Amino acid sequence: MMTLSGERLSVIHDAFKALAGILSICAIFSGTFSRASCSVDIVIVNGQVEHSPPKATVRVQLVYPNQNMGESGDVTVEGGSFRIEIPFLTQSRAPVLGGSLREKCDRKPKTVVVTLIEADQEYDRVSLDLAKDFKMADPSAYALRSQILLHGPPSTPPIR
Repeated sequence: MMTLSGERLSVIHDAFKALAGILSICAIFSGTFSRASCSVDIVIVNGQVEHSPPKATVRVQLVYPNQNMGESGDVTVEGGSFRIEIPFLTQSRAPVLGGSLREKCDRKPKTVVVTLIEADQEYDRVSLDLAKDFKMADPSAYALRSQILLHGPPSTPPIR
């Protein structure tokens, strides 16, 4: 009886070793093929708001070539100013498994649309050209060359 249970133990041990090996190989290959090598860059937009409505927000929308809408974000205007960072993936083409084509990492927005809104009311909109209005702040960040000025309704007293 003791020998039979020793054999069972040996079979179970071998099965666990084989399973661990298979799982290790799967983990290695899934990490290799699923990891993107393209970077995530950011667009940094900052500026001032003249005559800011009390509950104003600034919406930033990235627009890619062919008018393809991309990433966006909102930030609340505080003290008449704002700053927001919008991350975007630079991958423009996915890799082909088993093929020689690698992923392409040159995706970037063409235009950055900045809008001053409160509730459903739009007060001001500015379209910025990424190539002309932004500079590389570091290898993965595009920052405005100079702050922008958005205008709220003139009847709103300025925030001090």
